[in-house]
Amino acid sequence: MTDTTEAAASSHGQGPFIAAIDQGTTSSRCIVFDRDGRIVAVDQKEHEQIFPKPGWVEHDAAEIWANVQEVVAGALEKAGITTADVKALGITNQRETTVLWDKATGEPVHNAIVWQDTRTDGLCKELGRNVGQDRFRRETGLPLASYFAGPKIRWMLDNVEGLRERAEAGEILFGTMDSWVIWNLTGGAQGGVHVTDVTNASRTLLMNLRTLDWDDKILSSMEIPAAVLPEIRSSAEVYGTAKGALEGVPVASALGDQQAALFGQTCFSKGEAKSTYGTGTFLLLNTGDEPVNSYNGLLTTVGYRIGDQKPVYALEGSIAVTGSLVQWMRDQMGLIKSAAEIETLAMSVEDNGGAYFVPAFSGLFAPYWRSDARGVIAGLTRYVTKAHIARAVLEATAWQTREIVDAMNKDSGVELTALKVDGGMTSNNLLMQTIADALDAPVVRPMVAETTCLGAAYAAGLAVGFWQDTDELRANWRRAAEWTPRMDAADRDREYKNWLKAVERTMGWIEEEH
Repeated sequence: MTDTTEAAASSHGQGPFIAAIDQGTTSSRCIVFDRDGRIVAVDQKEHEQIFPKPGWVEHDAAEIWANVQEVVAGALEKAGITTADVKALGITNQRETTVLWDKATGEPVHNAIVWQDTRTDGLCKELGRNVGQDRFRRETGLPLASYFAGPKIRWMLDNVEGLRERAEAGEILFGTMDSWVIWNLTGGAQGGVHVTDVTNASRTLLMNLRTLDWDDKILSSMEIPAAVLPEIRSSAEVYGTAKGALEGVPVASALGDQQAALFGQTCFSKGEAKSTYGTGTFLLLNTGDEPVNSYNGLLTTVGYRIGDQKPVYALEGSIAVTGSLVQWMRDQMGLIKSAAEIETLAMSVEDNGGAYFVPAFSGLFAPYWRSDARGVIAGLTRYVTKAHIARAVLEATAWQTREIVDAMNKDSGVELTALKVDGGMTSNNLLMQTIADALDAPVVRPMVAETTCLGAAYAAGLAVGFWQDTDELRANWRRAAEWTPRMDAADRDREYKNWLKAVERTMGWIEEEH
């Protein structure tokens, strides 16, 4: 990769540029973009995944901040540029992952609790009282689930010695990763800015979708002191200027990673949708300036807000396990040596041999929201080989996508005409074809597959006038590849029916513990 990026840097002339930090679930990276939205340089570093107990997932926020500083310096060096060439810095981040830290020292008070973590399951049931999962849905657009940040904050306040008292005394700050990175970038304990944007705030279960402010009633129900919360701002405005390596560069955007990808894919019109295939998969549909309530297990979320313009809302369907299923095949099962090998293995057979793999490793996300489900491989016979399983692994991502698209149709009344895709898994051509077949709709991949970082860069660039408006951004979007459906309708219906049958088998595996 380095050769081409360095060559690119020299052919792009000397800027100016926009940089974006993507603080992701498995790694942090920094990408430098030019005015055409092309990548000039990338630097990336993985961080440790901490699993203290089954179902628990943590990150060390201090390690992440150290990595962020390293990749920023690395990307500037690879691009051969200085901070003077960088007009603004955007931030995008893994969403819902929750950090609490000491305002005076900047030290995290506990490991960050990651979005995948299920330790707050019991607490969510308790908070649901007699209403259940939908208790705060009208205000927040979200079901009460362990996925979101609010219950994670409450868990830390209840379980870290003395933390609640310190939080109530105003000594503790809460943030999702965007807030943590921005606070540190802008000076940390020496005057760091404590903000979040509407997209990240809309994933806490604490923000009211209509007022775009923290909801006092919910805060008191969850017993979370308002003093810990950041100020909610738009997704594209200057929050402050960076200190340290990026001294003086405006920090000018924040978007949760999936919303950033929606923005980077230039889905600025109602009815446009994108799906990001990474560790998990997230499909977002732009629903315009009105939030659409979901009755089919989707989330209503803020898509983005540019400065003081009206917010744009989205419907979102999330799948917990897609890319991580391929990693599991590689790391835990040893059935493949590299992620890319799954395609070769799956191509060696005609079909799935009758096997279906539903990877409900941490329960089912949309449209079911069943934390009692666990993974299942159904339809096994002696005939099935590891190649059939590899194929079933790829089909799992396709059918889960189909379930979400169906739910979006029902909620929004908007027919999906084409799906814009991005993320690491889009390099798997067989998977892309399988998705087109499952959806009976074209699947389109853009030239720049790093749309998450691109979205953060676009928003930051708009905030400082580097780009004039969204039309200019749309003109940058270029198609790299397209897959059209090739599957017979009868086959599609049969396979989908079998898939749904396999999904039913996953439910109710974990019995309630009292």
